[in-house]
This record gives sequence, structure tokens and C-alpha cells, in this order.
Amino acid sequence: MALSRPFAMSKRAVCILRLPCPLYRSGSDDEAKAKALSTTANSDELWLAIRREAEAAIVADPFLEASAAFILDQGDLGGALAFLIGRTICRTDADRLQFMRTAREAYAAEPALVDAAATDLTAIVRRDPAITGLLTPLLNFKGYLALQAWRVSNWLWRHDRPDLALLMQSAAADQLQISIHPSAQIGTAVFLDHGTGIIIGALASVGDEVTILQNVTIARHQDDPRHAPTIGRGVLLSAGATIIGNLSIGDFAKIGAGALVTSDVPAGCTAVGVPARLTNCAEAGAPV
Repeated sequence: MALSRPFAMSKRAVCILRLPCPLYRSGSDDEAKAKALSTTANSDELWLAIRREAEAAIVADPFLEASAAFILDQGDLGGALAFLIGRTICRTDADRLQFMRTAREAYAAEPALVDAAATDLTAIVRRDPAITGLLTPLLNFKGYLALQAWRVSNWLWRHDRPDLALLMQSAAADQLQISIHPSAQIGTAVFLDHGTGIIIGALASVGDEVTILQNVTIARHQDDPRHAPTIGRGVLLSAGATIIGNLSIGDFAKIGAGALVTSDVPAGCTAVGVPARLTNCAEAGAPV
């Protein structure tokens, strides 16, 4: 995790996936994916790849024009994300325009937010074997969109606009069933898989390359509201896991489905059960 920024970015370069949409793919998906993941480019070039996918998808199935055509009207990934955030989490036209303007303001003031969104998007394609292109997760993965709405709300929080930040959190939670407090810290290449029921509470810290499945809770303990969990790099939080209190989950650790974790998990270890116990490291069998 970066110490001085809300998320870590080692470079402005991200992976670009020159992949066809599932509707019009050809040849081996594994070969196409491997070839694409070997190519890197900046987020502007990634945006051009998304536009190509949108154009091809609309030609292949005109029904998709209603959901994908807006991409062709946008000049960059930030514009598309602002449109998606407004369209998805708002019920009224007035709120939709407000959140679109707010997102555009955030992206203009802090372009690294768009770089982070690009990194998040490519991470989904890297880690989800069912996905071979950029367009599908951009349009359809609510975990991805909830994460980008959080990045905007976090920007608001850091710029002393807590009321609007909390309003955006509430709107996203209402429409997407994913609640991420604006004061949380989240790295890049994070994948909220399936998404429904994920709660990331105030002050929680989530590192780069973390995968979080549905119905995971990361929150403070009521007896110690000043401290929240810290989730290291590359951690897997399986469905229904609950992480509570002033604790750390070490880099590349794995938390099993339904586990209840209330104390530290060492790096590289696996914790399962209620209460959770370690299963594959020196402390195996110890409760956590």
C-alpha cells in the first residue's frame, strides 16, 4: 500500500487487452488472452481498445447499442466512467447530472483516478477466466462500478466534502448492494467479484491486487472504533468472510468462505472456519 496516496500506482502504464468481445471472438480464448496480457500501454490506448470492442459488439448485435453506444460519444475512459456512475447509481435526472459532473471534476483534478480505474479493469480480465475482453466488465460488473464510485467519493472525502461523499456512498449502496465508506483506503488492481453484499467500513485499508467475493464484511469492532482491518497485497477474501477489528491480513493470505477473522493472519497463510484457524503455515491450527 502506498503511504501518501489513496492507492498505489507504480507507473502510469497499464495492461492493454486487445481482445474481441465474447460475441465476436475467434480462435482460442486462452491464446488470445495470453497474447493480450503481454502487451502494455497507457490508459488512453486502453480506451481506444474499449472503443473498438464497443464498435464491434454493436455491429455483431444491434441490441447492445442501447447499453454500449454511449462509449462512442465519450472522449476518454474518465468520461465513460462518469456517465456510467451517473446512470447506474442515481434515480433522478438531477442526481444523475450532479454525480456525472462530480466524477468529471474528480478525474480532471486527479488523473490518477482514471489510471487506477484502468488498472482495476485489466485486473478483472487477468483474474476472471470467464472474461476475455474489456467491454463486458466495464458495462456489466457492478463490483467494478462500485469501486470506481468509491474512488470518486474518496476524492470528495479527502477534499473536505464529506456530505457529498456520503451521499454518493449511499446511492451506490442502494443501487449496487455494495457499501464502501469514503474514508476507506483501497489500492489498485482490486477485483470485487460478484459484489453483492460487500461491506468495506470506515478506516479499512485494502492493498493492491486483492480479490473480494460476495458478502464479505471488513469493519471495525464496536469496542475499538478508531481502528479497522488492514488487508495486505494479493489477499483473497472468499464469499461470506467477516474481518472484524484492529488486525492485519498479511500479503497473499487467503481467507476461506464464511470464515470469521478477529486477529492477525500471517502473510501467505490460509484461515478457515468460525472462529478462523490457520491451516497451511507454521502456526497451523492456531485460532485467529
